Amino acid sequence: MIEKMVDIQNLVDAVENEVVEWRRHFHENPELSFQEFGTSKYVYEKLQSFGNIEVSGVTPTSVMGRLIGKQPGKVLGLRADMDALPILEETGLTFKSKNKNVMHACGHDGHTAMLLGAAKVLSQLKDEIKGEIRFFFQHAEEHPPGGASEMVKAGAAEGIDGVIGLHLASQVPAGKFCVYYGPVTAAADSFDIVIQGRGGHGSEPEAAVDPIAIGAQIVNGINQIISRKVDASKRAVISVTKFQGGTANNIIPDRVTFGGTVRTFDPEIRSQIPIWIEKITKGLTEAHDASYQLDYQLGYSSVVNEEKITSLVEQTIVETFGESNRVISQAIMAGEDFSAFSAIAPGCFVMLGAGSENPKENYPHHHPKFDVKEESLILGVNYFVRSSLKFLNEK
Repeated sequence: MIEKMVDIQNLVDAVENEVVEWRRHFHENPELSFQEFGTSKYVYEKLQSFGNIEVSGVTPTSVMGRLIGKQPGKVLGLRADMDALPILEETGLTFKSKNKNVMHACGHDGHTAMLLGAAKVLSQLKDEIKGEIRFFFQHAEEHPPGGASEMVKAGAAEGIDGVIGLHLASQVPAGKFCVYYGPVTAAADSFDIVIQGRGGHGSEPEAAVDPIAIGAQIVNGINQIISRKVDASKRAVISVTKFQGGTANNIIPDRVTFGGTVRTFDPEIRSQIPIWIEKITKGLTEAHDASYQLDYQLGYSSVVNEEKITSLVEQTIVETFGESNRVISQAIMAGEDFSAFSAIAPGCFVMLGAGSENPKENYPHHHPKFDVKEESLILGVNYFVRSSLKFLNEK
C-alpha cells in the first residue's frame, strides 16, 4: 500500500502554508471569465515547478497537468475553476482584490490553490501511482457557455474513467463535507424577452400600445408556471430578475425588455418551460396588438453524481475526516458547469464547508463580503489526494 511507503499526511501538511499563500495571491489578482491570463500563467508555472507533471494550455486561459504513474491503470480527472466575478469587494482583507470591480466572491481562488496543493503532493508519489491523474484548471465557470465544455471539446477529458470536483461553501461550517447521491446542482437556463408596443403620451393610453402593462401581465403569467404547470413533487424555479423600460413619468415607451433564470432537475420539465413561456408571451402580446422577441438560452446541465464513484469518495471522507464531518445532502438550485465533465465519465462533486459555526458571520456566494475560512483549504487538498489514490487503487 502507498500509505506504508510514504507518509501521505506529512506531504499534505507540508503544503498548507503554500496553499494559503497561493489562495491569497489569486484573491488579490482576480480575473473575469475568459480573461484568466495571469492566473493561468501562474498555475502553469507552479505545475512545471513541481516536476513529474506534463503541463499544457488547453485553451488560451485554461491549464491541464498530467501526472502519469509508473504503473498502468485508470485515468482520473480532478477539476478546479479559476475565474472571478464582476463585484466590488467589501471584505477589508489585507489581500483584497487589486482589480476594481473584480472579486473572487465564489471561492474559486481557494479551489485553484487546493488543486495546486494536491498536484504538488501527488507529483511526489509518481512511482507509487497506478494510472494517470489529470489536473483540470478550468476557466470561465461563471459565464455560459462555460470553460468546462470548451476543455472537453478540446480533448482534455478524452479517455478519463472518472472525474472528481469540489466547491467551497461559505454557509456550511468549516470542515463539513456535503455529499450528494444523484443530482447536485440544477440545470441553469435563462431567457430574455422584448415587448414591442407603440409609445405615446401618459395621459392618452388608449392611443398607445403599452408594453409595460403587457410585460407586467407576462411576468405574472410566468410566475405562475411552476405552481400551475409543474408537479408539486418536482423541484423547479423561474425568477424574473430584470425589467427595463421607460424614460419619463409622462411617456409610454415603445418597448420594454425583461428576463430571468430557470432552474430544473427533470429533463422533461426543462424542455417544456420555454414552450410555456412562449405561449404566455405570444398570447398576451397578440391580445394587445403588440409583438415580441423571445431569446431562450440553455445553460449548464444538472450535475449528477454517479453512485459508485460517489460511494468511494464518501468512504474516503469518512476514513480521512471522520463520520461526523460527512453530511448526506440534498441537491441545490445553483448551476455548475462541472456537468460537462461528469456527462462523459462517472463523476463526484461535493461541497466543503468553509464558513463559521455562527451563521451571522457568513456571507453568501457572490456577495461583496464573501470570504472563506482558510483552515478548510488543507482539507480540500487532503480530499483530492486521498480520493485520487483510492480511485486509482480500487479494482
